[in-house]
Amino acid sequence: MSELQRVLYVEDEQDIRTVAKLALEMVGGFQVKICSSGEDAVREAVAFAPDMILLDVMMPGMDGPTTLQQLRGLPELAQVPVVFMTAKVQSAEIAQYKALGAKGVIPKPFDPMTLATQVRALWETRDG
Repeated sequence: MSELQRVLYVEDEQDIRTVAKLALEMVGGFQVKICSSGEDAVREAVAFAPDMILLDVMMPGMDGPTTLQQLRGLPELAQVPVVFMTAKVQSAEIAQYKALGAKGVIPKPFDPMTLATQVRALWETRDG
């Protein structure tokens, strides 16, 4: 099993992006690329070659589920695990995200000190 190193994080809110990037880089030791929209992610993800993609659900323009669909259409990213990060975490909503192909869901607001641990735990279950 390869090690998780490169994380693409797609989030439209600047303050959340800043906290998540710090948490994932400083606490998790990951290499993080931030995209502020689904369109940016679709345009830039292949070049970054992420091991995992963290995806906000509610974004202006292209939302998280649509972004996931677009990313899955790119052969280089078809197998990359995607985790949604959202405040919408009712069991029916989580089931819907998983039906779309998400590996899991991290609730927002997230704890910056445990975010990297949550991401790593989802990474380790990706083949399950």
